[in-house]
Amino acid sequence: MIVVPKEKHVYSFGPNMKEVARAKPGDIVIFETLDALGGQIKTENDTIEKIDFSRVNPATGPVYVEGAKRGMALKVKVLDIEVADRGVIVTAPGAGVLGDKVREPKTKVCEIRDGFVHFNGLRIPIKPMIGVIGVASEEEIPTGTPGKHGGNMDTNLITIGSTVYFPVFKDGAYLALGDLHAVMADGEVCVSACEVSGRVTVKVDVVDWKIEWPIVETSEAYYILVSHENLEEAIREAVNQGVKFIMERTGLSWDEAYMLASLVMDVQISQLVDPKKTIRVKIPKIFLGGTFRVE
Repeated sequence: MIVVPKEKHVYSFGPNMKEVARAKPGDIVIFETLDALGGQIKTENDTIEKIDFSRVNPATGPVYVEGAKRGMALKVKVLDIEVADRGVIVTAPGAGVLGDKVREPKTKVCEIRDGFVHFNGLRIPIKPMIGVIGVASEEEIPTGTPGKHGGNMDTNLITIGSTVYFPVFKDGAYLALGDLHAVMADGEVCVSACEVSGRVTVKVDVVDWKIEWPIVETSEAYYILVSHENLEEAIREAVNQGVKFIMERTGLSWDEAYMLASLVMDVQISQLVDPKKTIRVKIPKIFLGGTFRVE
């Protein structure tokens, strides 16, 4: 069992990342994490304009994974996510989908107990998830920005029981993660979710699988995650990747795969508020004919 403390963290994914721990395929790794705001918000009087933005979106790690070679894929199985007993939600002028309507920054502190986030008398069932998770990139990319390396994809499917695959751009992969949410709806429209600190337990592995973008696997489907500054371009690339995925796994022609995608492949939104927007396409396993396995 490898434990990476929250004090060991980075603020960017890049080609010169330095390992803070080393793991072998099949190892269990526990990441202790700060919340996305670096633990700077203590009360509802602490609003976002008062914090040090150089300390936002810390990602614990990175962990060097032996055997992860450039051109392969890193496999990360999420075994458990433990979250703290309080979370914070923030808004700010100019931030989020309706940022032009926000007149002044606000902070909400929510208790988390008995499996619920408590918000103004409402009890919202928790669904702990990982907002930032990724590997070393070919260029220096802030942890708050998503891309082919992963990063701030803010996808609520990255939760207990799911598996995430990343293209490896640097030998060792250099896995880091953070930005836990107790609960987040698709879109994360106000620019934050229920931001929490916590602990994430994962199992790491390496597969000989060439992919271009991160892929999330659940018990019933594969999801290809694509991020772009332009929402329409993100959708176009995600659909393109989905059609290729179907074609390669079923033996259908491109035209037939495109048709099948229109019948069974859902286009979904992960988040709309980061420097790049994240779109995902859902491809149910049942329509892949049982021909595709990740070894």
